[in-house]
Amino acid sequence: QVHLVESGGGLVQPGGSLRLACAASTSIFQLYDMAWYRQAPEKQRELVATIARDESTNYLDSVKGRFTISRDNAKSTVYLQMETLKPEDTAVYYCNAQHFLATYLRYWGQGTQVTVSS
Repeated sequence: QVHLVESGGGLVQPGGSLRLACAASTSIFQLYDMAWYRQAPEKQRELVATIARDESTNYLDSVKGRFTISRDNAKSTVYLQMETLKPEDTAVYYCNAQHFLATYLRYWGQGTQVTVSS
């Protein structure tokens, strides 16, 4: 079992920035592909960004050029740097970990609220 704990959410004005962090309770963090999802009220959860073990990344089209996902294997932590935030980025952001080989080993964090409003 891997526990994921997100932090860094909050209230920010449009155009502002936030940095989310997700700390994982595993000594083999480097074996997990990591991702950030988000879910806005009355909407389905959507994939925002992924970072694989080799640090290759992918992004939702609407966040490309504004969000950056990164990982620190020594700290077992994945980050999401969010710039030029928009009201439509408002959502609960969830961290996800999936073992690169045993893909049934998939874990979720509890979520952190991001609200973009003036």
